Amino acid sequence: MAADRAAAGRAAARLAPGQNDPLSADERRRAIEIAGDADARRRGGRTELLYVQRDDDKAVTGRRAEAFSYDYDSDRLTLRTIDLGSGRIVSTETATGVQPPPSDDEERAAAELLLADAGLGKGVREQFEQRAGRPLRSPDDLHLRGVIFKPDHVHGVSNARAVAACAEHRCLRLFVRLPKGKWLDTSRIVIDLSAREIYTMEW
Repeated sequence: MAADRAAAGRAAARLAPGQNDPLSADERRRAIEIAGDADARRRGGRTELLYVQRDDDKAVTGRRAEAFSYDYDSDRLTLRTIDLGSGRIVSTETATGVQPPPSDDEERAAAELLLADAGLGKGVREQFEQRAGRPLRSPDDLHLRGVIFKPDHVHGVSNARAVAACAEHRCLRLFVRLPKGKWLDTSRIVIDLSAREIYTMEW
């Protein structure tokens, strides 16, 4: 029995992720659960977990994860560092004016806002049906790629005041690919996830 336990221990050690290995599915699940519980304990706000990733701090031994959450009401980013061995949150940092890349869920939320717009949504559906030969069922039918929009990078926009809120809000530019490789022209569209608004830039 002792030999069996020792063999099992050696096998577990071989299978356990190394310090520099990507997060395993189980580690990712635990980090999401811990960060989600912490978000749920906060009062008020409209907070969503963006994503988790491995903590790359070389000075730390053991496995850690970083969890990024965003509150769309206060436009505040929260970064939690989680010790995966103990299951504890070992540090929490918050900041405003910091915009990490959008998550897959945010890209989908932006597409939902785009499709809900009376004019823009109709155009997307019509072009999709022309290319696919069937109606658009949901944003999952679209190939999406989002990037953070920064209004200070745009010059000569006549309605600059309309997009000025994106200096503080969580705003995306969404690139949409239809079936057969066609990309929609969304270069003038800015989607504000904080205010749940869509702006069309005009030059």
